[in-house]
Amino acid sequence: QRLKAVLWYAIGQYVDEESIEKNINATPQFIGALTELVWTQIAKTSVPEADGWTFQANTSRDLELFAKHAGRKVIQAEDVLLLARRNEELEEMLQRELERIRAQDARDAAPAKNPRGRPPGKATAKGK
Repeated sequence: QRLKAVLWYAIGQYVDEESIEKNINATPQFIGALTELVWTQIAKTSVPEADGWTFQANTSRDLELFAKHAGRKVIQAEDVLLLARRNEELEEMLQRELERIRAQDARDAAPAKNPRGRPPGKATAKGK
């Protein structure tokens, strides 16, 4: 349920951004229905765990195996893209979103330029 809640939140954020950009309204029921649709598409098999949590066997196992095959312990965006490879539209959408996120991260990480062209904190000596 926790994973599903995170998915619902992420989809809600995305729908809100798109709604504002396109000047349309999306109801909470729409977001809930879209979350259910995505959930059923990515979560093929549910296995009850002893502590009551539900483990999404196929999706999470595949992501873990992709990362392990690449010699990593952490799942990365490339693993998710690999998982989506059988659905071309989903793969393209995820690729576009990843590119958008990386571009935003690059803009956020870029240092602010000084309008005079000097690095901040560097003063010039007058008369020398």
